[in-house]
Amino acid sequence: MKYILNKKYWAPIALLGMMVFSMLFTSCDNNDSEGGTITITRVFLEDVNSTVPDRPVTFARLGQTLRIEGSGFAGLRRVYINGYSTYFNVVFVSNTSMLINVSADTPIVDADPSVRNTIRFVNDNSETIFPFDIRAGKPAITRISNAMPNAGETITVYGSGLTEISKVVFPGNIEVTSGITSDEDGEFFTVAVPNGVSDNGGSLFVMGSNGGAYSPAYFNFKKGILLDFDGRGTQGSWSTSTMPGMIAPADLESAPVGEINISQGKYVPHRPARLASIAAASGRATEAWTAGTGVDDWRSQLVPSIPAGTPLDKVAFQFEIYVPEAWKDSGYLKICTINNFSAGTWAGGVYNYIPWLVDGKSVAFQTTGWTTVTIPFNKFYQWSKEAFTFETVLAYREAATYQNFGIWFENLDVKMKDVLGTESEVEFASKATSVRVYTDNWRIVPLDTPVYNDFPN
Repeated sequence: MKYILNKKYWAPIALLGMMVFSMLFTSCDNNDSEGGTITITRVFLEDVNSTVPDRPVTFARLGQTLRIEGSGFAGLRRVYINGYSTYFNVVFVSNTSMLINVSADTPIVDADPSVRNTIRFVNDNSETIFPFDIRAGKPAITRISNAMPNAGETITVYGSGLTEISKVVFPGNIEVTSGITSDEDGEFFTVAVPNGVSDNGGSLFVMGSNGGAYSPAYFNFKKGILLDFDGRGTQGSWSTSTMPGMIAPADLESAPVGEINISQGKYVPHRPARLASIAAASGRATEAWTAGTGVDDWRSQLVPSIPAGTPLDKVAFQFEIYVPEAWKDSGYLKICTINNFSAGTWAGGVYNYIPWLVDGKSVAFQTTGWTTVTIPFNKFYQWSKEAFTFETVLAYREAATYQNFGIWFENLDVKMKDVLGTESEVEFASKATSVRVYTDNWRIVPLDTPVYNDFPN
């Protein structure tokens, strides 16, 4: 019977075979070197999935496998990486080469400074300390506290592996290397926004002790602004005498509000000052809109930057919100891609934003300053069940009679069966509320994130 080896196994088997053969071949005269001086000449990263499966490197990450070249490995007793005693299999050790895996338990920022970024080799008669950079997993950015701040304001960038950030590059290639404060656990860092950041927007690039990372490409993406209430975009409104909840240009506020990230000109109060409170069971309590049909032109404005074929998980509606007092138990923002919905709907091109609803419980939501909210379009109910592209949203709006984009404040009962899309008896009955909720800088943004490669070709 004839057996054929699947091609996907050739590379790893061939690589392992070459390493074992090399070790066996070089071990013939190792006896004289046992316990002698250990020298290190080069370190290689072993990655059978890479286009370069045996790559010389100057650093490694937790969990990676290294091939170390040198001399005097015969008789090796211990290897310490960042001071951590690391297991190695003597089968894969010859006098001139060895394999070792960097344990996931290896300390990084917690390592004693005297041994951090070192590999220590020990035999019966000597030891050698080799300087070598050890990093945790690749860093990643998941969220930016304010993605359209004023210059000089401080932002917080959240993610993982963001330890000891030494450089932040803003759109427009504006580099910051000082005043950066990093969380010891790598979950966030803070930095002041410099002058000159490009209005075209883009990604933040950061460099830290774990390497580089990009944010999604939405920072300062002013090309996507639908309405900022200060000249970009056109607000639409109808008579407040017949529709008391209509937010007209006269209802906008402009007094500076917020801490750390403050307001930018005019903004929307979702309970205008002329309304003392919003009654319970109010479906379309207040509403703010763009001008809509004949004025809004998403295709011309957005497609040059966000191609129509972009998957909807890579396109989002984004805005800033400011809630100075605790908001909980009742009320939410209904985000409408067109003006054609009934109160209380949980279907169609809408999304109900309920920031006080966390894991099925009412938790007070409050901000000290203006913070960014990002809602991917695949979260809107119309497009949440299947994979769609941005073209679907564009066509949906273009087919509508009323192409206004808007946000209502809705104060109806919240039923978990609507939120989850599954059966649930949990409900949050609406209550009268006088909560103050403000929004600004309504925009469409890309969510694509450039890939940072440790080893660019």
